[in-house]
Amino acid sequence: MTIRLVTFDALHTLVTPRLPIYVQYSQIFAPYLGVLEPGLLKHSFKVALTQVQKKNPAYQGDSGAEGWWSEVIKRTAIGAGANPQAVDSSLPQIVPSLMERFSSRQGYKLFHDSLPVLRRLHQMNIRTALISNTDTRMLSVLKDLEIAPYLDSVLSEAVGIEKPDAKIFQLALALSMKTELVPMEMQDGVHIGDELESDYHGARAAGMHALLLRRAGPEGDGERKEEDENLEGIHVVNDLWGVVKWVERQTT
Repeated sequence: MTIRLVTFDALHTLVTPRLPIYVQYSQIFAPYLGVLEPGLLKHSFKVALTQVQKKNPAYQGDSGAEGWWSEVIKRTAIGAGANPQAVDSSLPQIVPSLMERFSSRQGYKLFHDSLPVLRRLHQMNIRTALISNTDTRMLSVLKDLEIAPYLDSVLSEAVGIEKPDAKIFQLALALSMKTELVPMEMQDGVHIGDELESDYHGARAAGMHALLLRRAGPEGDGERKEEDENLEGIHVVNDLWGVVKWVERQTT
């Protein structure tokens, strides 16, 4: 077996918030809404994000990604105890500020192993791609963090579907094949991400190999871990160098 394509999730796999998201929200909220209790803000963001994702998957809606995030931001602030009238009156200032922050290195940073591993895989003549349930601002983030040239990117907002739908993995394969002389099949690729259902089981169901990322220590704090998750039989790596080692083992 030879691996010819390695696809990555974005958030908590290649990139991570420069500060916790609730902290960055708090910084933008403070001039308009006062200082909200961090614990409430952290919980409220998780609830708001889950609710809006369920209501409008893949950033669907009349107002696109900005309208989608505006709803998340509004629910987050009110859920954390902000005055609803103050939230409504300040959203025209808060939403653009947060949208801009999370469009660049101001909001995100690379993990220490992201760029070296992408470079190493390219030295091994392996194609690399991104499959992410994010909006198209992620393209600006990748460019600002200087890893865009290494990645063919498939983003859920752009294609209208989300992981774990098999079609989004198939689209990544098709995109990567455009410059390949020899056709690739799904089993020629491996996907890496931190979400057991969307990344690992989604890729496996689509016919790809999969590795679940579980970083050690504080670096793994943001990963999508479910309580009492069963990792029996799951291929787990603790950093992206583990991906390189796994790929090398498949080709020897």
